[in-house]
Amino acid sequence: MTGNRLNAMLAGMSSAEYQLLVGTQEGDPLCRAFTEKRGMHGGFTGSEIKPAQWQAAWNGLMAEEAQPGKRVAYIHIPFCRRRCLYCGFFQNYSDAELERAYIECLVRELQMAADTRYLSGAKLNAVFIGGGTPSSLSSLNAAKLLKALRAYLPLTNDYELTLEARINDLIPEKMEIWLAHGVNRVSIGVQSFNTRVRRAVGRIDATEAILNKLQLLSAYGQAAVIVDLMYGLPYQTMAVWLKDLQFLTRAAIDGWDLYQLNVYETSALKAAIAAGRLPAAATVAGQAEMFAAAEAILADHCFPRISVCHWSKSNRERNMYNTLTKSSLAVLPFGAGGGGRIGGVSLSLERKVERYMNMIRQGDKPIAAMRQPHSGYSLQKAVMGQIKQGYIDLGSLAGCHGSGIWELEPLLKIWERRGLLQTGARVAKLTVAGQFWYMNIARSILECLNALDIHKSATKVE
Repeated sequence: MTGNRLNAMLAGMSSAEYQLLVGTQEGDPLCRAFTEKRGMHGGFTGSEIKPAQWQAAWNGLMAEEAQPGKRVAYIHIPFCRRRCLYCGFFQNYSDAELERAYIECLVRELQMAADTRYLSGAKLNAVFIGGGTPSSLSSLNAAKLLKALRAYLPLTNDYELTLEARINDLIPEKMEIWLAHGVNRVSIGVQSFNTRVRRAVGRIDATEAILNKLQLLSAYGQAAVIVDLMYGLPYQTMAVWLKDLQFLTRAAIDGWDLYQLNVYETSALKAAIAAGRLPAAATVAGQAEMFAAAEAILADHCFPRISVCHWSKSNRERNMYNTLTKSSLAVLPFGAGGGGRIGGVSLSLERKVERYMNMIRQGDKPIAAMRQPHSGYSLQKAVMGQIKQGYIDLGSLAGCHGSGIWELEPLLKIWERRGLLQTGARVAKLTVAGQFWYMNIARSILECLNALDIHKSATKVE
């Protein structure tokens, strides 16, 4: 009988452990399904590769023949002109001389990989230039990088090339460089259309300036224009949030992501709230209500849903990079602080810019950490891929990864009773409450699979 091992594991947990993993049954599941919001740090991790082996391991991977299937590349730009209060990933302030030297090294890193058997043997479907703030690059350096990308990375005819940007950088001089050199998707961190909310957390432009600059970029007709919005920011009441959502319908954009604000312990936002310089951010319950309001409004407008937190407004938006990275395909990383995986081997690159550049100048891949593939890695990606699409299909998971997956059935039944899932003939779909808590659900499933060694013990169905 399926579920016996899971039930035994749950029965042996303390009350606190059980609530963290399974959740609670007190009150509205939208606001109180779990005792806390959890990040995605759990799951399957392979054994560390020792530093002395990093270069040989990288060179070995690059000497292999590329496997059939889609793959992508990630390029990291670790500079920002301003530090946003909520950001937990800030690395370096923009500096003209450092930026110039960095781009030279980043181009060299791309060049070093260009003629390898692995990179030259198959084309890339998508490239994502993230940060940091890639749009902060000078026009000269942006052109130099984009030329190198197209010279050294083999791209499919229908490639997607995304560049992350800030509203303040949407000026003709820069936008025309991006578009002339192949950028066909621009992802812009708007966070809120409300001027007071934006300026409270370090964003500059006022509401009308945002709308005008989005219109300016869209008018070129060459790139999908995507915006990120956050919910739960200081001063962002429900009324402000509803107005933010209204702006989505009138702004010249092709799609958007909606993100829950995380107030990191070490962030300037946390310090500002603690010191009384800003009002508190929304509670988890308040954020849940904001998410539910957004889901209802966007569903009423019939905007197509690409994932739990991403919508499209036009057929120009494909969200190819983000969609493809949910599977276990290859992600080739370049740039200080970048990360990726090849053949299941995961790696992260050196974050310190000076150290990164020194390693490039020595002819080394600037690796900071490297791990062997875990036997459950493909299962983890399959689970995450489903949940980010808003459903769980135990049947398809069992068909690809073994019948032991059915051990999860009791957990899904608990969540169904609590209003997080709605089971149909084939799949369990996340309710609106389940969508808000999807990271908790994903992490709990992966922790259960890991604890029960289901990826090892299940008999694979051929």
